[in-house]
Amino acid sequence: MRNTTVLISGASVAGPALAYWLRHYGFAVTVVERAPALRPGGQAIDFKGRTHRTVLERMGVLEDIEQRRTGTTDTVFVDEQGTRLALMSGDFTGGDVEILRGDLAEIFYRRTADHCEYLFGDSITALTENADGVYVEFEHADARTFDLIFGADGIHSRVRRLAFGPERDFVKYLGYYYAVAGASPWSGRTTGPRERVTAHAHNAPGRLAISGGPKAQQMYMFASPELDYGRDDSAAQRRILAETYAEVGWEVPRMLTELAGFDDFYMDTISQVRMPDGYTKGRVALVGDSGYGNTLGGFGTGLAVVGAYVIAGELASAGGDHTVAFARYDEIMKRYAKIAGNSNAGRFLAPKTARGIRMRNWFFGSRLFALMTKYSDNAANDIDLKDYPALVAAANAR
Repeated sequence: MRNTTVLISGASVAGPALAYWLRHYGFAVTVVERAPALRPGGQAIDFKGRTHRTVLERMGVLEDIEQRRTGTTDTVFVDEQGTRLALMSGDFTGGDVEILRGDLAEIFYRRTADHCEYLFGDSITALTENADGVYVEFEHADARTFDLIFGADGIHSRVRRLAFGPERDFVKYLGYYYAVAGASPWSGRTTGPRERVTAHAHNAPGRLAISGGPKAQQMYMFASPELDYGRDDSAAQRRILAETYAEVGWEVPRMLTELAGFDDFYMDTISQVRMPDGYTKGRVALVGDSGYGNTLGGFGTGLAVVGAYVIAGELASAGGDHTVAFARYDEIMKRYAKIAGNSNAGRFLAPKTARGIRMRNWFFGSRLFALMTKYSDNAANDIDLKDYPALVAAANAR
């Protein structure tokens, strides 16, 4: 086997999933994560269809995920007086199985922690590819050389910036921001009933506010030109929300008052990653949102887990030859990841005009919505998924 030492940046979902498969095939894996520990809770994420289920079954984690799944949440859209206008079914938003991001990361981490090296509270500062591999400098740890580097560090990927170029060249802003605040109602729950609950949402032109949703106690989405603020400046982000929603009625004044009391708060752009020349360069590859992310597009978690499965399987099938494996990975995922480029959650959920809001509400009750749901299910399975574990085992037995 060639190229046996690998470094993965990111310990959310794509990173530990990739670590599992690479370690399974005999690679020596190090994972670096800038957070001091695994992030608990987080937004609710989902899997849908036989392809996602097959990968999770082959990882041996499907039962664990089922045990920690969240309930199903229907979202009722209301006017300023609270009168019901439309329903977005939780069967559409939650896929076949929904789980908190932090819970999924913990499941994957437990499967890899004893066999992979994790460096928490650290990050990559420089990558230099040479004849022997990639020389990596860290913020805290001593510099080391690895055979291969994988960026699984999200839509604002540092690995992508260091290896491919600045973020502005690959991340397209889609005209909206979103924010979540307050722990999901299922945070901290490891067992219990999978009840069906209801969230309530209200639109003003170009703005959406949701109370009691599955991703957090509060969620906001709003249209805006790109804003200038620090990504880690929570106070500035809260002020932006307060100003943007100052004249919105319904329960929004109450929500904004409560916002100051939530420690868990996150705000970011709705953006799409576009990598026209592929997800690999030399000895570096991108997996998950760093390569094909589309914020709140509905396919990110499944794409990350499938992408990790594919690149590890192709690498093992090629005997560690990254030039062969990376080319195959680019070809396979470029086709499959197209599903991430067909949506803009902001434009759909926060239309910019009153007429757009009325049309969206009508759409939820129409046959077209059922067709969109069916397309979503079909797209999630639109890949010829190889049985890499069996292929690699057969090759090693010869």
